[in-house]
Amino acid sequence: MGISQNLWRRGKMDLSKSFEFFDPKMCGHRIHIIGCGAVGSTVAELLVRAGITKISLYDSDIVEPHNIANQIYTEQDINIEKTHALQSNLLRINPDLSNEIELHENWSQSTSLFGYVFLCVDNIELRREIVSSNRFNPSIKAFFDFRIRLTDAQHYAADTSIPKQVEQLLGTMQFSQEESDKETPVSACNLPLSVAPTVRVICSLGVANFMNYITRNLLKTMILSDPFNYTLITF
Repeated sequence: MGISQNLWRRGKMDLSKSFEFFDPKMCGHRIHIIGCGAVGSTVAELLVRAGITKISLYDSDIVEPHNIANQIYTEQDINIEKTHALQSNLLRINPDLSNEIELHENWSQSTSLFGYVFLCVDNIELRREIVSSNRFNPSIKAFFDFRIRLTDAQHYAADTSIPKQVEQLLGTMQFSQEESDKETPVSACNLPLSVAPTVRVICSLGVANFMNYITRNLLKTMILSDPFNYTLITF
């Protein structure tokens, strides 16, 4: 009997396709995903498919019809809180999450963060506040930050044991949300434009960066991608 059958008979997620490459137990710490929109929902899905179960989700929004185009939600999730809808979708992938996943409305200054923090909110000022207030938090191992526009996207990361990396991450956040909005393409109805390929590519690169950091202690502090122009730059 192979490993796949053994795992299935124990009621565990079958990780035989990836386990020898990435053992989720190597993570060892909880992952906080702040923002469950296009980036956050996709990052959560990729992490869960890799076997990660200790996940905390933060968001206070509900799923709206326009979210379906570039997020992992479906028509059945419309008008449901994003954290609850995402939890349901993730549990369909791996029921083992049921005892590990945590849901929160929003991050606040009183929120206790530890382990790995994935910054997936669409507000640069909130991201800057989260990093600034936790820059000396010894319980946080690393930050993983994502930003998307229409065809291009950026991923930044910082190992908190290296203060210079945290300072560099903060240095990429020195602009206002108003300035960010001016650089973001919008529809005729003033809705930020976003397409799934851009989201999927940067989220895949960011999660791969996380997996490399866990398994090989390798971390790219900056990844720039534009799948529609076939460009990829890493530092």
